[in-house]
Amino acid sequence: MASFQQRKAIGDAHERYVAEQLIGRGWEVDFWGQGLLSRALQCALRRTDSSIRWFPDLIAAKARELVLIDCKGGMTSQRTGRHAIERSAVQAHLQLVAWTGLPVYYVFDGLDVWAPHDVLIAGQEGPHSVVGSGAPYFLISAQGARRFNDLFGAQGLPELGMAS
Repeated sequence: MASFQQRKAIGDAHERYVAEQLIGRGWEVDFWGQGLLSRALQCALRRTDSSIRWFPDLIAAKARELVLIDCKGGMTSQRTGRHAIERSAVQAHLQLVAWTGLPVYYVFDGLDVWAPHDVLIAGQEGPHSVVGSGAPYFLISAQGARRFNDLFGAQGLPELGMAS
């Protein structure tokens, strides 16, 4: 079982990778959420039930489109091909969508993309686990995910209709 620090390193690397992929598609990207806070504040948030502990990792804009992205590195089972998402995160992200009117997307390894509503509808409750935080979670198949390129554009291709 990986330690918290090992899981965090995987997550941090995945956040950087997703940000690079978005930038390569012409998006402006900033890191957002808990990752920008001091360790003391991160620890304090982890001890609360506040939905702000689930703020997505990235905020990205392209033209008039603005999206929030929660990166899910290392959350896919190689054996079953399913992604795991903590149920509290899905609930908080549904509230965030309602509050902000902005889409929230989960981006997994392999750049599979799901939205919180999709997870709520298609996900299955996972069995209780002692791995990681041990919190209740949803499992959703990697099959049927949205394609990163369909949502965020193909890497390095010029925009149609844009002046050169």
